[in-house]
Amino acid sequence: MSTSTRFALLAAAGLALTLTACGHSSTAHSAMASAPASVSAAPSDGGMPGMDHMAPGTGLSATEDGYGLTAEAATLPAGRPTPYRFTVTGQSGKPVTDFTVEQTKRMHFYAIRSDLTGFQHVHPTMAANGTWTAGLAALTPGSWRMFASFTPVSGKDVVLSLPVTVPGTATKTPLPAAAGSTEVDGYTVTVTGDPMAGMTGPLNVTVAKAGKPVTDLQPYLGTYAHLTAFHEGDAAFAHLHPVTEATGDRGGPDLAFHADLPTSGNWRLFLQFQTGGTLHTAVVTLPVA
Repeated sequence: MSTSTRFALLAAAGLALTLTACGHSSTAHSAMASAPASVSAAPSDGGMPGMDHMAPGTGLSATEDGYGLTAEAATLPAGRPTPYRFTVTGQSGKPVTDFTVEQTKRMHFYAIRSDLTGFQHVHPTMAANGTWTAGLAALTPGSWRMFASFTPVSGKDVVLSLPVTVPGTATKTPLPAAAGSTEVDGYTVTVTGDPMAGMTGPLNVTVAKAGKPVTDLQPYLGTYAHLTAFHEGDAAFAHLHPVTEATGDRGGPDLAFHADLPTSGNWRLFLQFQTGGTLHTAVVTLPVA
């Protein structure tokens, strides 16, 4: 479902919401460590149709609605940029090469560490044979999960994922306590809202600097910010959709999101916004009842 269609549906339902989030593109193309036999999951008829945070429901499956995710490697090196190569297959088992543009991209790709301290959001490139390459920045040792978020021409948003191990001594960092605001690069980002698990509701964000509202947010991925959330414990995925499109070259300080978090517990929010040509990522822990 396209962003513009989603906005129309929200308006028809009488919803008035505010929010946005997502990540940065990467162009790193360093050599990958020796790849073992491909990592794959055969497509199945299982899964739930719907938004890109459903796979089926949390993005934690490698198959959904007949689509499957396969990758060249289940292990990636630590400490240096590396490419992650993967393919999306259809019901026939053949690579899918036709995707709908969603928030200005045909594919959104996320790498998240199991303790939610490592986060990357990149926009991979696809070869003619359907193989995607996501250029990842250096990864720290530990367990990671790679998420591919896309919209096939059928119109259904899909998220698939596979685990990845990064060898080395891994140190688990406790999740920071829940907070209503956070600081990044001199900006104060405040999140308000009381989302309930499995229920749709508004989530609002404001951006300030030196105590003054920020009004020079630049368009990023078709909006003024992009928001992604991951669940503590299992790293379940949720993409919180923006309510309004970017209509000019300046936006803020208020951002509105359509929040639908499938399970209760702590969620780590990654809000990405751009000012002066620089992408900022604000991170905050949000409890969900």
